Amino acid sequence: MESAMCGRFALSPNHVFNSKPGDKYSSCRGPCSNLCIPMAVLATGPGRGGGLLEKPVIEKGTPGRESEFDLRKSRKLAPPYRVILHNDDFNRREYVVQVLMKVIPGMTLDNAYDIMLDAHYNGLSVVIICAQADAEEHCMQLRGNGLLSSIEPASGGC
Repeated sequence: MESAMCGRFALSPNHVFNSKPGDKYSSCRGPCSNLCIPMAVLATGPGRGGGLLEKPVIEKGTPGRESEFDLRKSRKLAPPYRVILHNDDFNRREYVVQVLMKVIPGMTLDNAYDIMLDAHYNGLSVVIICAQADAEEHCMQLRGNGLLSSIEPASGGC
């Protein structure tokens, strides 16, 4: 079987593309020339000669989904909430530090230790300030690991 021929045609806007199999200017050649499909040609303007088909522009985005920028913008508008760790007499200090590092993204050993000590000596400590949905999730995860925690609106911003 013969492969298809791809080519560029420079045609004037007045040129009509009605080639027949076997014509001198036909793009249809070979044994399957009677199955040829005419190519669409885009003229660049009146009297300027022919043009080439432009490559279609495909937007990279899923319809109906917000972009990452829009999500960050909407989160900034949401009021921040504090996740609060309460002191308890049941859990060991090392365990509290491990749970904080496991549950809170980006929590370092030093920060987790300071939060644990603050809650131990003062009765409670602010773990993180974030959006309400995230604060609720962190609070539930802390409670799921046996720590006492709560959330409250953070007045005055982050």
